[in-house]
Amino acid sequence: MDAAAGTAAALPEAWSQVRAPVIVPLLRLAVAVCITMSVLLFLERMYMAVVIAGVRLLRLRPERRYRCDPIPEDDPELGSAAFPSVLVQIPMFNEREVYQLSIGAVCGLAWPSDRLVVQVLDDSTDEVIKEMVRLECERWARKGINITYQIRDDRRGYKAGALKAGMKHAYVRECEYVVIFDADFQPDPDFLKRTVPYLVHNPEIALVQARWRFVNADECLMTRMQEMSLDYHFTVEQEVSSSVCAFFGFNGTAGVWRISAINEAGGWKDRTTVEDMDLAIRASLKGWKFVYLGDVQVKSELPSTFKAFRFQQHRWSCGPANLFRKMLMEIVTNKKVTIWKKIHVIYNFFLIRKIVAHIITFSFYCLVIPATIFIPEVRIPKWGCVYIPCAITLLNSVGTPRSFHLLFFWVAFENVMSLHRTKATLIGLLEAGRANEWVVTAKLGSAMKMKSSNKAGLKKQFMRIWERLHITELGVGTFLFSCGWYDLAYRTDHFYIYLFFQSIAFFIIGFGYVGTIVPQS
Repeated sequence: MDAAAGTAAALPEAWSQVRAPVIVPLLRLAVAVCITMSVLLFLERMYMAVVIAGVRLLRLRPERRYRCDPIPEDDPELGSAAFPSVLVQIPMFNEREVYQLSIGAVCGLAWPSDRLVVQVLDDSTDEVIKEMVRLECERWARKGINITYQIRDDRRGYKAGALKAGMKHAYVRECEYVVIFDADFQPDPDFLKRTVPYLVHNPEIALVQARWRFVNADECLMTRMQEMSLDYHFTVEQEVSSSVCAFFGFNGTAGVWRISAINEAGGWKDRTTVEDMDLAIRASLKGWKFVYLGDVQVKSELPSTFKAFRFQQHRWSCGPANLFRKMLMEIVTNKKVTIWKKIHVIYNFFLIRKIVAHIITFSFYCLVIPATIFIPEVRIPKWGCVYIPCAITLLNSVGTPRSFHLLFFWVAFENVMSLHRTKATLIGLLEAGRANEWVVTAKLGSAMKMKSSNKAGLKKQFMRIWERLHITELGVGTFLFSCGWYDLAYRTDHFYIYLFFQSIAFFIIGFGYVGTIVPQS
């Protein structure tokens, strides 16, 4: 008892000895670094806002910058030969709920049947689902669609491996372009007629990327939050990059590639979990240009369960950081592109958007600001913790005006997700254990509508509480809530208003009350 009492009495003295010479300088350094990163992020957002305003005012639409004349359909001499041969690839993995949607939409594309080849690349491990997909392909083949069902012995390389294997077939050599649609994407019939002409008439273009349109954005609050983030990505980031330097990251689906550009860039590689971004950067370094068409929209589904969304965000955050680590010197030493394009790829595309944006959100708003509450010697200027974050938030809101009233909820949700994005970014930069983890984003399709009509008891309709708990979120929420109470009791900074609000968001997600809750069978 005496030893324990002595140790407890020594703790305050030890804290006072390290506080001034160690803790205070380190926290001041952390504040300075975070504010610097916030300023860089703010300048990036302002730069994109100015560019997108210029594009809108000057009407610098893709059709005014590139030739895109429709392919003649009434040429009696050429007939269907006027149309280039197009390969459509649909990679799948256990897509029970959505496989019919994508196959049906692709088979309904308005394109001469003798100039269209559809590949369904099925890596499913469920034999029942594989049989269902195979039968669906046979059904469309009987209708005259040139559709093939492809499987592999293993899932080596995951999506990149499946796409690469699909390109090895002899008939692919007759195709000039390849279109990729994930299993939940449903293109409109005129998709090819609106995108392929850009490639036909402009030999310097390698990729035409369409925008995603979300069919389940109103399913729950979490899908609305995702819509806000992704709409900014498509409305601003992709548009700016396409207009300024004809480069942006391929979104992995709803895009048309020139096959010769893929081959020149070295084909699909599975060294990271962002094979789409990897290919885009390598093609760009070869001098190829990309075009983004915001007016061409393809219906798709957002992940509506928190588990699926969390795995998706891990892949989307870890992959770019890992790719940056592997390609930095290749970009720097490249001799085919200008120094300005290198700066754009390294600084704007990778450093600010893929690394700083994730790390600053969690470290500053969930760690550094709460920590300063216990160290009154460290002050954060109001412009650094209030004005700049508010400006960044307002600039991010332009993508989805209909959700402006949800802005505060979006900020809280993004701060929670920054926990996982920061962790994934660091894993990618350090190439740690989960750097190459690939988990397919589960899509529910109409499954929830079918299950919700089942009148099973409550025990079958809801997940058990301990299966929904997220301990890390609950821990961070408890930390922020404690900081809020301390600030309310002993400080005058009024940080407690934000800390209580943010801690509630962590608690809600920590207890699993976010997204669609899938009934248990």
